[in-house]
Amino acid sequence: QVQLVESGGDLVQPGGSLRLSCAASGFTLDDYAIGWFRQAPGKEREEVSCFSSTDGSKYYADSVKGRFRISRDNAKNTLYLQMNSLKPDDTAVYYCAAGLHGTDYCSGYGHPFYWGKGTLVTVSS
Repeated sequence: QVQLVESGGDLVQPGGSLRLSCAASGFTLDDYAIGWFRQAPGKEREEVSCFSSTDGSKYYADSVKGRFRISRDNAKNTLYLQMNSLKPDDTAVYYCAAGLHGTDYCSGYGHPFYWGKGTLVTVSS
């Protein structure tokens, strides 16, 4: 059974940093497109960053480029999102999501299928 469990969300001041984690079970991370989405209050969910299952390349939304970094530890089957220089606009529930095997939503082929329950990040002074 595929399961994704996020952790690491917290209240942080503007300019601060956080690292989110997504522990995966039931599948092997590097065989799937996997990444992070977020949903701010009153807004639609948006893609933040992801790993392509085709070639391992990374995607970042323009709003987080240069500030966020996605990484994974295959031995721990865990995905990470290092978030630096946080802004109030980064406040959101952050979700980990994986595609179905054989698809690659990160490269535009398919859609996220498996979702975690999310972790809340609040950026405020």
